[in-house]
Parts: sequence; C-alpha cells; structure tokens
Amino acid sequence: MKTFLFIFTLFCGLLSSSAEAACRGKIINPVTDVCWSCIFPIKLGGITLASGKNPDPNTGANTFCACTSGANIKVGMNMSFWEPLRTAEIVRQPYCFPSLGGLDLDVGIRAPAHGRTPSKTAASGRTSFYQVHWYFTPWLFVLEVLLDTDCLEQSAWDLAYMTELDPLWDDSVTTFFLNPDVSLFANLPAQAACAADCVASTTSLPVSELYWCGGCSGNIFPLTGWIASHVHLPQASSLLVSRFLMKLHRQGLQWAAYGKKGQCGPYLEPIMDKSVYRTQMVYPARTTDKVDGRCCYPIGASTALWSSGKTWASGGEDAAYLIYRKRDCCQGSGITGI
Repeated sequence: MKTFLFIFTLFCGLLSSSAEAACRGKIINPVTDVCWSCIFPIKLGGITLASGKNPDPNTGANTFCACTSGANIKVGMNMSFWEPLRTAEIVRQPYCFPSLGGLDLDVGIRAPAHGRTPSKTAASGRTSFYQVHWYFTPWLFVLEVLLDTDCLEQSAWDLAYMTELDPLWDDSVTTFFLNPDVSLFANLPAQAACAADCVASTTSLPVSELYWCGGCSGNIFPLTGWIASHVHLPQASSLLVSRFLMKLHRQGLQWAAYGKKGQCGPYLEPIMDKSVYRTQMVYPARTTDKVDGRCCYPIGASTALWSSGKTWASGGEDAAYLIYRKRDCCQGSGITGI
C-alpha cells in the first residue's frame, strides 16, 4: 500500500510539473484580436480624416512635404496615423511561443527560465525574470487595409528576435555598456520624477524627457529581463515591452518614423520617444473591449485601466502585446528625373 501511494504521489507530481511547464498559446487573429480604432487619428495635411479617443502627440511634421531620392522627387502632404507594427511576447519558459499557438522551439542553447522571489508581506516587492520574443507584424500592409500608399512598412510577418540568444538580456553588469546613462538616474530625485510620468501617461501622454521612466510600471533601465519590483503580470510585462523597445532603439534595430525627419522614411533614434508608441494586450486575453473609448494605451499608463481578468494561474501567465508606432509620411505623387 505504501509503495502504491508513493508511486501515485510521484506520478501526480510529474504530471503537475509537466502541465506547469507546458507551453500554451493562441495564434493571433488580426481581424478579431486587433483593436483597429488604435490606428486613429488618421490625418492628411493637418485635416483629420478619422478621429479617435487616444491622445495624439504633436510631432511637428510639415503640412506640405517633399522627398528626394537621387533624381526622383516626391511632393505631397503629410499623412499621419498609428501603424500596428510589432508584437512583443513575454514568456516564462525559454523557447515557448504563445503567439505561435504554444509552439515549443527549443534550439538546444541553454537559456534562463522565469524566476520570482517570494513576497513575505503584501508591501514587499518581488523580483522576477522573463524572456521576450519580437515579431514583425505589419498588419496594415499584410491585410492591405490602406491601399495606394508607400507609407506602410512593407515587410513580411516574421519572428525577428529572441532574448534566449542574447547574452545581455540576463546580465545587468554587461548590459551597462548598452545603457551607461543608467548611472545618472540611480538617485532619489530621478526616481521621484517618475511619479509625474505615471500621471502623465495615464491621463494623456508620457513625458518624453523622462525617458528612463516606465510610467506606473517601473524603471526602463537596466535593459534586462529582470524586474526589481514585480506586482502582477500586466505590470511586469508592460514594463518589459517598454524596456525592449528602448533596447532595440539603442541597438539600432527599431527606428523612429515621425516628425519632419520621418516624413521621407524611418531614421535612427537611440533614445526612444515614448509618446509615439501605444500598446495593446492580445494574449492571454485581448483588450478589444473599449474602456472610455480606448483599448490601447501609451507606454507607462496605469495597468489598472485594463488589467482586470487579464491573467490566471493556468495558462495565463505569459503575455503578448501589439505595438503601434506613430507614423508621419509624405503622401503624394513623384517626379522622375531624366
């Protein structure tokens, strides 16, 4: 009898362990899972063609524009909109891809898994660690929502980055070379300023000058997968989306496309402007039901606005976010030089 109980207990333990380690997910449906109102407002030459409830920054783009490429000249008017461009996936288990339906693509290279320190009291903070996956998801181009324009990023759907293969992602010391300015903000005044960014990003737009602040979610620096103060999954995953965006800007892999400089094409921006990005959770639960007319939010906005019912113990502790980028573009006709 004791032998049977031991075997039964061991079997249950192995079963629960494998269930906990199982990779779960859902393939994102761009028709039903994307909050299409987040592309608004759409403006042409300063005239709003389609409005929305989301705050829209003034990027200083010229109403009339001209772009040159060799002997070719394009003259037109500025067209601005928010392009659903990338998807960031925050996962506990290395090589688990929820956005691919829970596919496990272990390539055999060892990578750290999710960890979380226990919280002894409700007031004490916890640390945690996650891996991040980065997808090219230019849905406006893929679905041909906007036709007759070269303002859209014309790239295919693709898995572009995995932090499991990035040695800097779990090493706060080595990643210092990527963000040496972190030493400037390791003080109380700099941290206190983040409270203002929290209020601003929740009520309107984040303060771009406070680029080291992740609003209500925490600090953007250091650019690693370690969260110093883990509250819950929506807060931690939102912060990692902000960090990873900044990290890619620093590495020259994510470019800006707004303002006068962006009217003729994307350009490098090592310090990310937080006000030109919006995020929308698409997994484990999609935020397509509007709250106060919105279903996507600026970087750093309080997760209390949308986090209710967005995580659960079994299969709901990974997350994926669709990222919208502000786009200014010179929309017009071209003149070909002879």
